[in-house]
Amino acid sequence: MKVGIVGASGYSGEVLVKLLLGHPKVTLAVVTSRSNAGKALASVIPSVRGADRGLKFTDSDPAALAAGDIDLFFLALPHGAAANYAKALVPAGKRVIDLSADFRIADLATYQKYYGEHHAPELLSSARFVLPELTPSAWKTEAKLVAAPGCYPTSVLVPLVPLLKAGVISREHIVVNSCSGVSGAGKKVDEMYLYVERAESMKAYGLVKHRHVAEIEEQLTLHSGAKTIIQFNPHLAPMRRGIATTITVPAAAGATIDTLYDTWRIAYPNTPFVQLLAQGETPDTAHTIGTNRVDVSAVHDPRTENFVITSAEDNLMKGASGQAVQIMNLWCGFDETAGLM
Repeated sequence: MKVGIVGASGYSGEVLVKLLLGHPKVTLAVVTSRSNAGKALASVIPSVRGADRGLKFTDSDPAALAAGDIDLFFLALPHGAAANYAKALVPAGKRVIDLSADFRIADLATYQKYYGEHHAPELLSSARFVLPELTPSAWKTEAKLVAAPGCYPTSVLVPLVPLLKAGVISREHIVVNSCSGVSGAGKKVDEMYLYVERAESMKAYGLVKHRHVAEIEEQLTLHSGAKTIIQFNPHLAPMRRGIATTITVPAAAGATIDTLYDTWRIAYPNTPFVQLLAQGETPDTAHTIGTNRVDVSAVHDPRTENFVITSAEDNLMKGASGQAVQIMNLWCGFDETAGLM
């Protein structure tokens, strides 16, 4: 099967390139970049030298891509830009996996509140938000366009959704503190992301109205059947990759740490990319970098009657490109772990 990447020179695009060049079931046939059109793939991403099969970047023309013979496209583009490509590719019968936020939020008004104008609202009804471990499998036959979850939301939804559905935790007073590597902001020339500014430095940002709040709260509400509001506090950490999340939430009446872990085990019985660590063994981003895993653990604080839940993942893998490949594998009938670890 031939696949293509639109926007292959960004951080998530580079990771997709490497994963797809080594994938046993697909052929990476097209990589696009307006700024790098005509350049050899290996000259822009030197780490793929010898494995690049002579690929060159092409211009990102939606109509030309829609008219070609590529079966599935990954859109590794900023929000807003991705919708313009989906408008051309989906009606042409192409499968599309979007790594941006354009189709993660089902409610148009909510999208507009956080992101502004939507460039393809007519496609929202046909798009499916897919977090493989949580989304019911009907999407595999229903979807024409799949929205891959965001990095922060994955680290929050994986541990929280089963617990909310089972009534193990309170729906109120959920506080989420997340720390992200600077690659989560994408490639940009901005003083805030310069090495000398970030090294030996850590800061909160996007407080009260971070864009991922919309995605997290909509999915928690959809999965659990009742409106759910969280306090989300993102931080920029002095590391290139990774997300570490700590969630503090009151335990439901009668719920114990054993109840919590039993709920997780039922929800994730044979899931290769969710690893449940022993209570008190907090996940470490150093152990998830380069993998498509999210590691999760929890402890109970008898003094406050809170559960303290922690997770760790690679924001460019399970938080972006690895998860997109996992979605492709499931959508196309490949082994879920093909090309991933």
